[in-house]
Amino acid sequence: MLQKLTLRASALGVTAKVLTESGIIRPYSPKVLAGLLKTVTTWGTGPAGGFASLAVRAPHQVGVIDEIGSLTFGEMHQRSNALARALRAQGVNEGDSVAVMCRNHRGFIDASIAVAKLGADLLYLNTAFAGPQLVDVLEREKPVVVIHDEEFTGMLGDAAEHRVVAWVDSDDLDVPTLEQLIASESTADLEPPDRHTRIVILTSGTTGTPKGAPRSEAGIDAAVSLLSRMPLRRGWRTHIAAPLFHTWGFAHLALSMLLGSTVVLRRKFDPEGALEAAESERCDSLVVIPVMLQRIMGLPQEKLDSHDLSRIKVVAASGSSLPGDLALKWMDQFGDNLYNIYGSTEVAYASIATPADLREAPTSAGMPPYATIVKILDADGEELPKGESGRIFVGNSLLFEGYTGGGHKEMVDGLMSSGDVGRFGDDGRLYVEGRDDEMIVSGGENVFPREVEDCLARHEHVVEAAAVGVDDDDFGKRLKAYVVVDDQSVTEDALKDWVKQNLARYKVPREIVLMDELPRNSTGKVLKRELNKDDAATDGETEGDSE
Repeated sequence: MLQKLTLRASALGVTAKVLTESGIIRPYSPKVLAGLLKTVTTWGTGPAGGFASLAVRAPHQVGVIDEIGSLTFGEMHQRSNALARALRAQGVNEGDSVAVMCRNHRGFIDASIAVAKLGADLLYLNTAFAGPQLVDVLEREKPVVVIHDEEFTGMLGDAAEHRVVAWVDSDDLDVPTLEQLIASESTADLEPPDRHTRIVILTSGTTGTPKGAPRSEAGIDAAVSLLSRMPLRRGWRTHIAAPLFHTWGFAHLALSMLLGSTVVLRRKFDPEGALEAAESERCDSLVVIPVMLQRIMGLPQEKLDSHDLSRIKVVAASGSSLPGDLALKWMDQFGDNLYNIYGSTEVAYASIATPADLREAPTSAGMPPYATIVKILDADGEELPKGESGRIFVGNSLLFEGYTGGGHKEMVDGLMSSGDVGRFGDDGRLYVEGRDDEMIVSGGENVFPREVEDCLARHEHVVEAAAVGVDDDDFGKRLKAYVVVDDQSVTEDALKDWVKQNLARYKVPREIVLMDELPRNSTGKVLKRELNKDDAATDGETEGDSE
């Protein structure tokens, strides 16, 4: 009993320390404090309660800035009240599902808060879905209403019976718009529902039909965990460039509810536009996926030097691995502000690499944050010692609840498989070696594409690289690499020699194909199934969405 009380006191101490340092714990007047407690108790900690509490705490503070302009937290609260009433009139009831297919703008947030106020579930659709993928997901999830940007109208076809357009590009629409619905109803507060909303985020679908990974509302522990290794602060201005429908983009939207951040959004990402937004809006943090960092660092040097990002204190990246020396190149240009988070749609976060980690061990995934357990297990579920590679299993407060279409990730003693293979180094850091279903055995040795991809990415003229397993007469299996270069004089043989100089012979790709660009989805993951459709090694389907 004494040990349990000691552990609980220690946990409370860590929580208080992190929340105080981030500015979340601070003095409030008795009236505001009473209003906050009532709001969170009534509406929960999801989009409904989170943004409603900001309307109590700071109604006149700007909460979101997009291409249209700005909205205060008070205005966001009133708009979502009106939209919730209008959606109820459209047939949305407690427990129903509403799909949202919007780019990064106020409509995404309006819809999220309003649906949550009705006690309905939110299904976030990937804006880069192909038509068949979208139809498959809608048929499986059966949302009552789809809220979407006008540009996606043709893709939806007859798959969605009831639709609302969030971002309007024309004047000739035969469906209601979000702004029309907001203008049609009262902004007065609503009665709270009996249930809180679930957030359903879809896996990327890089190898098949995307799966729905639902989560209930995150508690304060989830935020404390991330903030324990990523020093975000209350009241910052944050440019979320990562897609809001993605785990990482939504995580920072959720953090903004706790931190009272002003969120800066742009519908579409472009490298210089992201730098301009962060600079002109005086942002303190920038939220990206790694391919965005790659595209920014691919700008001409004079463009990079023309932007002052000295105000940026945290660049939070997640969604895929940082290839080659990208982390070092970014920090050499913009300072030691890069934090890379490793996880997946199913397990959320597993480890965080700080700038110090990335300086000392650029290929590492850093260390698990507070209240997160990461273990390396063998095929029998037994924990492996430091230095030995095995399957990565994760435990935290944000594990998903099982796919909406059925099925689950493998569990061992309360820990969930991330779908990756890795090891803990002697330095205590986690090293992710690759997807457990991508490993090949070449010449009797285990080979992961990621090691070869990182090696190729370090070549001075390689922009990006991807590799897949193929049959080989001499080694049984070898890797076939696909590479984008910025100098057309670079040859396949020169790249093979580069790999041979840095890695073992059996890791040298059997073939290297030069391409203009690699196929990617909107979260930056390379679509390896598109690289070599005729190759059996790319035909398998994985359930996970590794970040």
